[in-house]
Amino acid sequence: MEHRTAVIFTDKNIRRLFCVNMLIIAVFMIVSLLFLGSVPEKAAILIFISALVFAAAEVVSLILFFKAQNDVIENADNKISEYISGNKDARIECELDGALYKLFHKVNSLASILNAHAENELKAKLFLKDAISDISHQLKTPLTALNIYNGLITDAEDIGEVREYAELSESELDRTENLVRDLLELAKFDAGTVVLKKRAENIAEMMESVKKRFLFRAEQEGKEIRLKGNDMELICDRWRMQDAIGNIVKNAIDHTGKGGIIEIEWIKIASSIRIYIRDNGRGIVSEDLYHIFERFYRSRNSSDTQGAGLGLPIAKSIIEAHGGTIEVSSEVARGTVFTLNFLITTNL
Repeated sequence: MEHRTAVIFTDKNIRRLFCVNMLIIAVFMIVSLLFLGSVPEKAAILIFISALVFAAAEVVSLILFFKAQNDVIENADNKISEYISGNKDARIECELDGALYKLFHKVNSLASILNAHAENELKAKLFLKDAISDISHQLKTPLTALNIYNGLITDAEDIGEVREYAELSESELDRTENLVRDLLELAKFDAGTVVLKKRAENIAEMMESVKKRFLFRAEQEGKEIRLKGNDMELICDRWRMQDAIGNIVKNAIDHTGKGGIIEIEWIKIASSIRIYIRDNGRGIVSEDLYHIFERFYRSRNSSDTQGAGLGLPIAKSIIEAHGGTIEVSSEVARGTVFTLNFLITTNL
């Protein structure tokens, strides 16, 4: 009860009304006492008249108070109407104290939250529009190639030509399949439906598996993949983590020329495990560096003509789903370093 009373009296207008009423009552009591002492025979009539005067003063003070409150509420109503009509910057003045202004402050906060949601919805719609456009573009290329190859197969007379075009068609089908798979993977992370099968995994064994995945390509292109680190465990979903690191390694190979070196190193620092993926390739220009984790974004220096620009976004989603972080630094003509950080935890 005391708390509610204290909240009521934080309103400046209510405090003023209370003080005015107390003053009127005090003045009335003083006047009544003066009448009783000076003219006792007419005291009753004078006190009655003064009571009417002071009652009128009370009524006037109440009218003025409620008028002021009504003006405040009407102003708030107008601001809310403005907001509903489309003025997203409309806000109710709530610089004073009191329960009513506290309510106005919450209404303003709600308006800000609604604006943020609306802005996010707009960004989501724009992203969806761009994504659909990008997906259409990415699918159009292999489908067009498939149409051409099928036409050539139909017209081919030599079995060698048929085999050649069939192999090219198969390559385009694989490209389409990989694109669809990557899109589905990202959609799962966006929807929060990915279930990670975490367990303690030996990092050295996982990195050896990643190296074997790209070893043939690296040897064919005259590049070297090096591993560096001691035996230690990371609680993770082995296959998804290998996919994430594999996507980063593939990106490193794409940006590294003949004779290049890609190094994967893992160390334990305090209560975290840090994994570095370094290369001594062409590096990433600063204009690209801030966009490499965006979907469908491909560096202007990329030599990967088959990629759709989804590998790094998928890697980032997997790493963050494990509670980790990923950072990148690069210097043109000197190479790039991806740094992955994971807190050490015993909980699966």
